Amino acid sequence: MTTFVLIHGAGDAGWSWHLVEAALRARGHDVVAPDLPSDDDTATYPDYAEVVVKAIGDRTDLVIAGHSLGGFTAPLVADRTGARLIVMVSGMIPRPGESVNDWWGNTGHSDLVYEPAAGDDENAQFYHDVPADLVAGALSRERRQSETPMDKPWPLERWPDVPTRVLIGGDDRFMPEEWSRKVARDRLGVEADAIEGGGHCIPLSRPEEVADYLERYAAE
Repeated sequence: MTTFVLIHGAGDAGWSWHLVEAALRARGHDVVAPDLPSDDDTATYPDYAEVVVKAIGDRTDLVIAGHSLGGFTAPLVADRTGARLIVMVSGMIPRPGESVNDWWGNTGHSDLVYEPAAGDDENAQFYHDVPADLVAGALSRERRQSETPMDKPWPLERWPDVPTRVLIGGDDRFMPEEWSRKVARDRLGVEADAIEGGGHCIPLSRPEEVADYLERYAAE
C-alpha cells in the first residue's frame, strides 16, 4: 500500500487535497495531508517539513506531492524520509540556496502578465475552473501566509536523489503551461504532464484526474 503525502500551498490547508485524498483512499492507498504552520511567523521550511515528517510517523512506501508553494517543502520531506517519488503538482521548483523571493525573478515568473477574462472575479486567477461551493470552502479556510520563510535560502545542497514528476494544469492562469514546462525542463530535466483545461488548483477542480496521475506515477 502506497502512502501519498500531500503538501498544500501558500496560506492553504490540508483540506485543499481532500477530494484527491478520498479518491486515493477509495483505491486502497493511505494518505497524509497535514496543515503546515503557514501563519506562524517563527516557522521556516525545515519547520514545515518537520510537521509533515511527524504526520507521516512510521509509514513507508512514500510518494510526496507538493502543490504550488508546497514545492519548497516536498523535496525536504522526501530527503528526510527516504521517499521513492516526488510529484510537483503545479509546484514551485526551487534550486539550492534560492529563496522564494528570488524564485519569482529567477524563473521569469515576474515577467508574466495576467490578463483577466471578461467576467472574472478577484479569485479567477487561481480558481476559475473550481466549482463555486469548493471555492467558498477554500476561501473560508484560507490562512495568512507568513513572510518569514520567503527570503530564507532553500536549504538542500542539491535536489534529492529521488525520481520526480511534474503535473500541471493546461489552463493555469497563475503558472501558465508553456512557462511551467520550461521551468520543469530547465530545473529538473523533466517533461511535465498537463491536465487539459485545468487551472492552478487542480487538486480541487480535477481530483480524480490528479489521483489517476499520482497512482500511475507510483506504479511506474
